[in-house]
Amino acid sequence: MTYPIRPIDESEWSAFGRVLEEAFGWTPHPTQSERFKAETEFDRTLAAFDGEDMAGVTAVFSLTMTVPGGRQLPVGGVTAVSVLPSHRRRGVLSSLMRRQLQDIRERGESVAALYASESLIYGRFGYGRAAGELSFRIATRASAFVPGAPHDPALRLRVAKPADVRPELEKLFASVVTRRPGRYERKSQTWDSVLADEEFDQRGSGPLRTILAEDDDGVRGYALFRIKSDWDANGLACGELRLNELEAADPAACALLWRSVLDRDLVTTVTGSRPVDDPLTTLLADPRQLRAGWQDELYARLVEVDRALTSRAYSAPVDVVIEVEDDVCPWNARRWRLTADPSGAECKAVDEQPDLTLPVNALGAAYLGEGALIERLHAGLLREHSPGAVRTLATAMSWGPKPWGGLVF
Repeated sequence: MTYPIRPIDESEWSAFGRVLEEAFGWTPHPTQSERFKAETEFDRTLAAFDGEDMAGVTAVFSLTMTVPGGRQLPVGGVTAVSVLPSHRRRGVLSSLMRRQLQDIRERGESVAALYASESLIYGRFGYGRAAGELSFRIATRASAFVPGAPHDPALRLRVAKPADVRPELEKLFASVVTRRPGRYERKSQTWDSVLADEEFDQRGSGPLRTILAEDDDGVRGYALFRIKSDWDANGLACGELRLNELEAADPAACALLWRSVLDRDLVTTVTGSRPVDDPLTTLLADPRQLRAGWQDELYARLVEVDRALTSRAYSAPVDVVIEVEDDVCPWNARRWRLTADPSGAECKAVDEQPDLTLPVNALGAAYLGEGALIERLHAGLLREHSPGAVRTLATAMSWGPKPWGGLVF
């Protein structure tokens, strides 16, 4: 059975939302729905119809995302992928995802990215896990730093209400967004959501707070957080500081901000999610105190292999012929010669014998620099025809700092 697919208009927003609610099993607060609506690009929505009724939906945000080398690319940020429980396993999702990738290509975006509600879904559509993150819990009493942690006597801390310093937060974020692959520019509506502070945003954790690290020239970093105040049966404080964001322009500002949240009075625990290589992982004198769990974060998909691979930087020279397997975007399914070094890259279609053969989701996983090509080789998930080709490609595509989106879209 086929289901007609088309973008929705604003008058169909309620029906679009009902599909999301059924698929995800949740009911958003009306204000949350309005915020999402304000960010939605209606011409980039898609809905599959069973008669007059929506059976599945999805949408794309037009993002500007950092890739290795600090370049910012237009990226299709896939979101709101949902199918009614009554229409599962009927091809609705496949039809939506294939149509969406065609639309992304027509928009001129060579890369798509998403956050996966279920990690097993998107590999079959060519997406690979491109970034991970650490969800951590730190006991503040054991959070001392190593000797020699960066310090700048010119820095000072300033407490402020987030809404009052929004221009300074936006400026600082814009200055650091190109440093880490996976970060993306924030539009005004995104900042509205980041700084939202209604009761349902607080979820029992109190108002949103910020502290700035600055010198006479201006702000060099900030932390956004909430504090859930609590006391144990003996009357001892056991508050939890829930860190939303910590952004810094330099190591000294970063260290000072971490100390400010770890040394907060009446707080015994700090929790949050950070990149896998966050400076805190090496600043702590006792790294075991970072009780962290790894989880997948951002997923990436190369919509046009040649354009995507020439749009990022490389850490080392590489000259390989890659045979790409891609049954969703057939224009990618051929052999590509990638020639690159730290000065630039070229990727062109060839008829030469391949040095390696891999599925397109493996390239997506490696694209932002975290990479798992060697692991996939050892697991038998890609084929190496020229000895050492996979290691050469993996070395060239590796990057630091590690990728991290940092904010679900």
